[in-house]
Amino acid sequence: MLLCDHAVVAEGKLYISGGGWSLTGPGPSPTAIAMKIDVPWDRTNTPIELRLRLVGADGEPVTQPGPMGPLPIEVGAQLEVGRPPGLAQGTPIDAPLAINLPPFLLPPGQRFSWDLEIDGQTHEDWHLSFSTRQAPQSPRSPTSLPPTGA
Repeated sequence: MLLCDHAVVAEGKLYISGGGWSLTGPGPSPTAIAMKIDVPWDRTNTPIELRLRLVGADGEPVTQPGPMGPLPIEVGAQLEVGRPPGLAQGTPIDAPLAINLPPFLLPPGQRFSWDLEIDGQTHEDWHLSFSTRQAPQSPRSPTSLPPTGA
């Protein structure tokens, strides 16, 4: 998995723009997640459930306002990969994915993680962490100087 500004899958390949960042914001920014899943030979021609969710440093889901109240930021998908003819038995099949997300307003100066689940399972390598920059300091008002004069 790789954080990027934009990603596309074409002809079985990932095309990534602005890839490899781990620091964003503090305002809303374009975000995409590019990933390549190696589907085991024995899992081909079978639906595979994917769930990607954004969590904070405390492990709690990150939410955004919605029409019915706060909603967790998550993406669900189903993937099914077929076996190409002539492929040697046991060979894993590449499944490139590009997930482009709308800009989210995330709190500044915090750590987040995109956590991936495949068929309800997760793995220590299936986490993609990033941080938001601190909010810029507002300019200080000029200090009042004592009056001059004689």
